[in-house]
Amino acid sequence: MMRPSILALTLSLPLATSQRVGSLLPETYPRLTWSQCTTNATCEPIPGLLVLDANYRFLHEVDTDRPCFQSNSWNLDVCNTSATCSERCALEGARYRESYGVATPDEISVAQRLRANNPAGELIPGVPDYERTAGSRLFLLESRSRYRTFTLLGNELAFDVDLSTVGCGINAAMFFVPMDADGGVARDRGRNEAGAAYGTGYCDATCGRDLRFVPGLGANVEGWTSSETDPNGGEGRWGSCCPQMGVWNSNAHAFSLSTHLCSSQGREPGPWLCEGRYCDPFYIDPEDRYRLSCDYLGCSYNPYRVGNREFYGKGKVVDTTRKFTVVTRFSETNVTQFFIQNGRRIDMPGPSNSQYLPAEAGLYDDMCFMEAVVFDEFDRFAMAGGWPDHIRQILTQPMVLTFEIGTDYWAWNTWLDSIFPNDGLEMPGRERGPCPPEENDPRVVEKKHQDAQVIWSNIRFGPIGSTVRL
Repeated sequence: MMRPSILALTLSLPLATSQRVGSLLPETYPRLTWSQCTTNATCEPIPGLLVLDANYRFLHEVDTDRPCFQSNSWNLDVCNTSATCSERCALEGARYRESYGVATPDEISVAQRLRANNPAGELIPGVPDYERTAGSRLFLLESRSRYRTFTLLGNELAFDVDLSTVGCGINAAMFFVPMDADGGVARDRGRNEAGAAYGTGYCDATCGRDLRFVPGLGANVEGWTSSETDPNGGEGRWGSCCPQMGVWNSNAHAFSLSTHLCSSQGREPGPWLCEGRYCDPFYIDPEDRYRLSCDYLGCSYNPYRVGNREFYGKGKVVDTTRKFTVVTRFSETNVTQFFIQNGRRIDMPGPSNSQYLPAEAGLYDDMCFMEAVVFDEFDRFAMAGGWPDHIRQILTQPMVLTFEIGTDYWAWNTWLDSIFPNDGLEMPGRERGPCPPEENDPRVVEKKHQDAQVIWSNIRFGPIGSTVRL
């Protein structure tokens, strides 16, 4: 789920074991083969593994099956402080296919299915109710204890995708974040025995306070408030923040390409903490705005938003009823994207609804600046350092490849495919896609689109020009 961004903190932390490992269910990773390409257009298969984010796992008392966290609340009978929850609670292995709809049937494709409780309410045999979930987030591992990292500058990412069943209000996303490759084990100074093997250490530009554990701190139990609408979510005192490269936010009706920066001067790479209101993406006090580190909305390019209403969707130029290829290129001056379908290259069109926007599609300095001007938005991208910091924060530091599918109880994913902000004001650029806002309500989506799935396959990475032949 997309959630709201930041304040750098120095903390004195108690020495307690956090994010311990349970023994109720062995962790059996889905295998994913991707390809490393070279300048002579040859690609070598690389075996990899997928691991589920720790935030989606069953968290229970060590040596028992009593939940530490259930539905959207901490079980205060088990623990009620960061130290006690870190010491007493263990992350469990995951039933990837049964509980999360994650499958790699041919060891090449990744299939993720948006799971919601079925109308009849039956449980899958052998799967406890606490494991049932809508959506999932996974990371690519290079080994059982370390995330695979990629450096984007001068390279390109190509993949095939089928999202014909991914309806309004769902985001099927592929993105990069600079998580610690060990899952935060070194950062947590001996308080994290789970690490990358159990999907720990997540951060992104939303600085989500919905994380049950935050890197460098431990359990996020203190000040936790259960969501009034999200049956699986809530917010603690702390959030985990870092830059983010949104390569592919999408469903069958709209998509966007985005880069999200953080005002990270003087900070080490990787996650850091926000607290309370400083995690709120729309908290912009004139005296405090420079303490807000991350640009939640980012500099983004959405063809629908800039006037190309017939480019992407079912039966359109890029026809989302069928599989197609996405190629994203990361250069020092821009990030560009094109598509291949039916053996034909399809270039992303430039803006057509404003004479003030630059002519070329994609992300680059002028586009990021002029979109803020034309759409009358606060230019948080520039505040966080602009394009020079995009090069430093996004393109030149190691990034972890992340897959996610899910609904959004915060903004209903209207920022992707509908009207955002939906406040009645006729603002330029508020139309992001053709979906009516009421259809994006996650309570509607999770009943209407229980069989939604995105299938990523044929993932390739290498120098610009190396992953596809046309």
